[in-house]
Formats: sequence, C-alpha cells, structure tokens
Amino acid sequence: MIKSANQYSIGGLFLTNNNAYYVIPKYQREYTWGQSHWEALYNDLLENDKGYFLGSIICISESKDALSVVPLEVVDGQQRLTTICLFLAALYTKMKEYKSEMDELQQSDMIDIMKCLKLKGAEKDIILRPQDQNHNCEDFYYVLKESGLLPNATKVNYFGQRIINRCYTYFLKQIEEDINESGNALETLFAIREKIIDSVLVKIEVDTHADAYVMFESLNNRGASLTAVDLMKNAALARAEHFGINVDDCFDNWQQILGYISNDYATQERFFRFNYNAFRKELNEPFKDSDSTKTYPLGDLATKSNLLHIYVKLIDKDLPGFLENIKTNAEIYQQFLVSEDANKKYRKEFSNLNHIQGITGYVLLLYLLRNQESLEITDDSIKSITNFLSSFFVRRNITDTPPTRDLNRMFMEIVSNISDKGLKGDVIEKEVRTFLVGRSASDEDFKDKLSGDIYLENTGVARYVLCAIAERAMTQEIYTDLWKQNLSGGKLLYVWTIEHIFPEGENIPDSWVDMIAEGNREKASEYRVKYCHKLGNLTITGYNSALGNMDYLKKRDRKKDDKYVGYRNGLSLNTELVNKDKWTVEDIKTRTNTLVNTILDMFKL
Repeated sequence: MIKSANQYSIGGLFLTNNNAYYVIPKYQREYTWGQSHWEALYNDLLENDKGYFLGSIICISESKDALSVVPLEVVDGQQRLTTICLFLAALYTKMKEYKSEMDELQQSDMIDIMKCLKLKGAEKDIILRPQDQNHNCEDFYYVLKESGLLPNATKVNYFGQRIINRCYTYFLKQIEEDINESGNALETLFAIREKIIDSVLVKIEVDTHADAYVMFESLNNRGASLTAVDLMKNAALARAEHFGINVDDCFDNWQQILGYISNDYATQERFFRFNYNAFRKELNEPFKDSDSTKTYPLGDLATKSNLLHIYVKLIDKDLPGFLENIKTNAEIYQQFLVSEDANKKYRKEFSNLNHIQGITGYVLLLYLLRNQESLEITDDSIKSITNFLSSFFVRRNITDTPPTRDLNRMFMEIVSNISDKGLKGDVIEKEVRTFLVGRSASDEDFKDKLSGDIYLENTGVARYVLCAIAERAMTQEIYTDLWKQNLSGGKLLYVWTIEHIFPEGENIPDSWVDMIAEGNREKASEYRVKYCHKLGNLTITGYNSALGNMDYLKKRDRKKDDKYVGYRNGLSLNTELVNKDKWTVEDIKTRTNTLVNTILDMFKL
C-alpha cells in the first residue's frame, strides 16, 4: 500500500527531489484555509528553529518512468502545500523589489525561491496544479503571473475577493511589516527564506487509486462539513453516466454555474433558493400525476432546510435539462451581483438594488429576465421596475413594512399573478407597482421613521439615502464612487462612511459642549441622546477616523496630502456644512427636515 515515505526540507522536496509535480484531484474540496491558518504557519516558521515540522502530504503515482517528470495526486495535505507555495510566491515578489541591493550570492538564493515553484515539464512548468473548484487553479496561476513566475494567466472575475489571492496578499503584508519593523530589508527577507526553505515535510506515496480513495475517505471524515451546494454537485456527478454525460464534462458545467454566481456559499445557496421560487410552477410540472393533490409536489417554498431535497429530485429526474436550465439562470443571476463580466445593460439599476439590500427582489427579476421575450417586456421596463423595487426597499427597510418573513412569498405571488393572468408588456409593470404599493408603509409612517434616529434604526439605509442624495448632484466629470470598498483584516469595508457631525461618543469634547450647549455639559449630553443620530446630523466622508471628536471648524476644513477630507470634500451633501461656522441643535433640526423631504421626493411610490 505504501510505496515510499521520506522526510524532506522544502528546499529538498522542491529543488533537489524535483522529478514530480503535485496535482490536487477534483474529488478534493477547494482550498479553505483562512487567516488564522496563515498566521499560525507564518508565526510557527519564524518563531521556531530551522527545520520546523510542517506535517505530511500523501500522494499517489501510477508512473513507472523514474526519469521523466511525473504528476503526483495529493490525497492529503493540499491546504498546507498550497499555502507554502503562496508563501514562497509572496517572498519571491518581495525579494524582487530589493534585487538591486543584493550581491551575487543573494541573487542566486532568490532564484532558488523561484526554482522551488518552477519545474520544467510540469503543467505550465509549475510545481503545483491546484484543483478547479472556486477557480483555485486559475487564481493560483494569476498570482504567479503577478509574481513574475508565469508569462501570462487569466484574471477571473472576483479574483480579488477569493481566498487564493487573499492568502498571497496576507503573506506580502506580513513580510512587509517585518521589513518595516527590522529596518533591514535584506536581512529580514533572507531570514524568512532560510526558515521556509529548511522547514520539513514528510511525503508519503501510495500505489493505487483504490488505496488513495480509501485513505481519502478516512481522512476526509475529519474535515469540514459539505454544504448543500457541494452535495448537489456530488449528486450530479454521481448521476452523470446514467444520463450519458461524461463526469468531467458534468464537473466543468457545474464549475461554470458556480463561476457565474461567485464562490461565496451564502450567495450560492441564495441563488438556488431564488431559482426554485421564481420558476416553481414549471419545475413542479414533471412531478405531478393524476392522483396528486399537491400544487407543488417538490415544495411550496425553497428554504435552507429543504433545498437539497428539491434539487436532488430535479437532478434525478433530468440531469441534462437541469444543467442547461440552471446554467442559463445562473448567467442571468450574475447580473444582479454586478460583477465585472456581467451584462452592463442594467448595472446602475442592479447596483442600487444591491446597495439598498433589496436582494429578495431577485426572485421577480430572474423570472422577468429569463422570460423577457415571451413576456414582451422591454429593457426600459426592466430598468423602471428595478428602480421601483429600490424605492420600495428603501421604505421597507426603514419601516419594516411589510415584515421580512413575507417578502419571499410576496415576490413569488407577483410571479404567479403574471403567469396565471397571462400578463404581457407594460401591464406587468403596473401589476408590480399596484401589488407592492398596497403592501408598503404610508408616506406618514415613512416620514416618521426618517425623522427619527435613523442611524440606530438601520445604518445601512441611512448610508444608502445619504449616498443617493450625494450622487444625484454628481456629473460624469465629478463622479465619486461612494460604494468603493477596501480589504481590511480579511473584510471588505467601505472607504466612504457615515460621519456624525455632532460626535456620537458619550465623552463629549469641551469645544462641542461650548458650541452646542453654551458650556452646559448636562444639556450637551441630553442633546447628544436626542439629536446625534438624526438624519440632519449625519453625512458621508472618506476619513471618518481622521475627524472623530474634532471641533466643528477642524472637521469642516480638515486636509490630508493637500486635499480636503473634511466637509469641504466636494460632496453636495455637505454644501450647507461648508457655509457654517458652527453647528447647533437648530441646524440639526432644519437639515433633518430638508433631507427627509428630499428623500420622500426621491423614493416616492
């Protein structure tokens, strides 16, 4: 069963014993290590003596040619093997930045890092071939292209958010921080090089695929639980040959589907729920018989708990039809995610719906777009309906009317009405408007909520309406992307955030006590509770942390790198603030009333 078991340093494994490259087979889960794993590996390597033990990898090889470069399938150890390679790529990238400062020997040592990852005769001449799930392989090759280790590679949509890039970026950042802390780049880089090159792995090779599968099943029982979407894929692969479909072709189809809807499981699961809810009537037709009393034999509504049951039934019934249908709908759904590759026709409208958290509306839009031709509905009508949905969700998300639990069924009911009544063309938009207006909060209730502590009620809606007001005055020449996000601590955070003009903290600075309450701290505290979170006391800035508890004039006139970052930042939302030398309770009341009336006009139904 065991062909060989040997201990190697990373340098020995990748540089000396380099007659093999490593392939992650399709039956493995995708790369899943996160920041806690990367941090542990980095710290363990640097804090321990040379020769730190990294664990083992288990591989299989059927090759009998000892002289040629052969692929080894990695049964166990893909997480650490992939992480090590990304660490090496990051180290090589940072070393290249200081190449001009290196002597000849140091440059040779740097080249050794490159040789650890390169292997002539391997696929793309690279030592590791990750598997395809969630674009692991494509992302890995693109990282190596960015490192200068590959001449070209394809950048796939969502690359920046996926885990391969995040791992690579993490190591780049850690190395840079160590360089800054030590003050000596070359000494730091080569100390890291020594630790990783001398760290130790045990490589175990087994004889056959049968042995590998037995071992894999045993080891995988200790791994993370499979998701419902994983199990759908497994069901499809298991049924492929029964329907005359090549397993690899089925797998490639599934990867294409997931490629449309992103690698985030929550997004995937939501798509499959919305897909069923949008097309429930037609999906249930094949499961009805003369004795059936159920309108929807597969289920009245797709939920997290019954999702797998529904889709396994669909797969078992007609896998080819299922794959064709789901691929078409996934490609449509991609537009809602406003991805780089999605159709730009409705990008602005779908962006707004995303930003206001109106994703339940996808059920209706998915149905309309899939059937656009037969429903005789124009692009302009799709845009108009989507804009109407954004206004509906502004009201709904601030008033909580209708309640969240009703939303899925409401949009499914609209779909049923369109289908059952045979509606076409402009009549569809009228149906959508009439239905939703009848279930929305009144103008009075909406105004009352907007006039209250909107920041505490729903921060997301508060940010959305402030951004919408600011964007309304923008032209193409002065456009600012208020929805831009940067990765920080493994999370995507908005660059432009809500700023409280009168600070929200309990410890009110003396300058603000003097300005807003004439030196009366008790009254200032009362005003803070009563007015701080009103719409009129909120704005949008790109440097919230830089403004904090500053006095009003400093917030207004704050500069950074010769650019205004305070209230003079150019947003029309701040025009009134720029023209004031102080900020009072009356100003908050007046501005709140002005903004509330603006929002009522912008988002009227």
